[in-house]
Amino acid sequence: MDIKLADRLKRLPPYLFAELDRKKREIQKRGVDIIDLGVGDPDLPTPAHIVRKLKQAASEPSNHHYPSYEGFLSLREAVARWYKKRFKVKLNPEKEIMCLIGSKEGIAHLPLAFLNPGDVALVPNPAYPVYSASTVIAGGNPFFMPLYKENGFLPDLKKIPKTILKKAKIMFLNYPNNPTSAVAEKAFFEEVIKFARQNNIIVCHDASYTEISFDGFSPPSILQAKGAKEVAVEFHSLSKTYNMTGWRIGFVVGNKDVISGLGKIKTNIDSGVFQAIQIAAIEALEGPQDCVIKNQMIYKQRRDLLVEGFKKLGMEITKPKATFYLWIPIPKGYSSSQYALHLLTKAGIVTTPGNGFGEFGEGYIRVALTVDKKRIKETIKRIEKIS
Repeated sequence: MDIKLADRLKRLPPYLFAELDRKKREIQKRGVDIIDLGVGDPDLPTPAHIVRKLKQAASEPSNHHYPSYEGFLSLREAVARWYKKRFKVKLNPEKEIMCLIGSKEGIAHLPLAFLNPGDVALVPNPAYPVYSASTVIAGGNPFFMPLYKENGFLPDLKKIPKTILKKAKIMFLNYPNNPTSAVAEKAFFEEVIKFARQNNIIVCHDASYTEISFDGFSPPSILQAKGAKEVAVEFHSLSKTYNMTGWRIGFVVGNKDVISGLGKIKTNIDSGVFQAIQIAAIEALEGPQDCVIKNQMIYKQRRDLLVEGFKKLGMEITKPKATFYLWIPIPKGYSSSQYALHLLTKAGIVTTPGNGFGEFGEGYIRVALTVDKKRIKETIKRIEKIS
């Protein structure tokens, strides 16, 4: 039998991190000690009080049934309280909040609710690959908004052609940003909301990294911008904030009609998040927050150590205010992929080539601060030997 993939899958490039894993396994088979600075998966454990709550909830037979797709009302109320405390944004738990199987799931499904074939989604470049992939899967066309260093890695909305704006239905944004680690101020979000209202565009802001910040900087929510609820939704994840990547739980907040549309997709596709995990998520949001501060301190120490090490090697690098990534310009004479392969084959160090996040990521590699200080020091030693 000749089994053929759907045309939509043919439009997708190989998923970046799956390809990285394949190459990493090849090197490991040779017995090389790999230092993995590639995928943004925290090496720190989920805080003990959250794990205890999961164990307790998982033992309750009442939690062994199908959950509701929108999530426990008690969890949505906890999210509302967290937003009020963290951002001073008021949310209606019943209409303006929905639980997700991780923010990636919600982001990936949203275009299915709002894009018709041929519609356009405005997608930053470089960016987390899911924004463009989900657009393609929904039958839409990504229009890439370049993120340049000279513009603070913020898109220049004035340079989007009017012909594109007539077809645009969705704009994806992500600040603090993966992969560039750039941050956005409230003034930028004000500009975005005004632009979106003028052009009738839904804004989807991925805010997964707001709770990993340094040096007194507190990343804002796009919902703090005037009129944001008219056009915007914001995706959050417990993955990075509470080291819960494998738990798969997040939430989306904001415009009730956008959330309702996403809900119609989810009711036909998934059955919600295991109730015990939802109960543990409430504990994460409303329990002790010293674990979040501790994470920030650990990542700050790692950031400072790695930035100092790269600078000693003569590499130009900006110290980020948020995320656990460094966006590093590569040495002359290499492409992003060539330099990432050079580090992997010659030093056993996994990094992510910038062009894997889009053509405007060429010239950079992304490094994740997800190994301890001892391994960071070893990383610098290895790079020094092959430089």
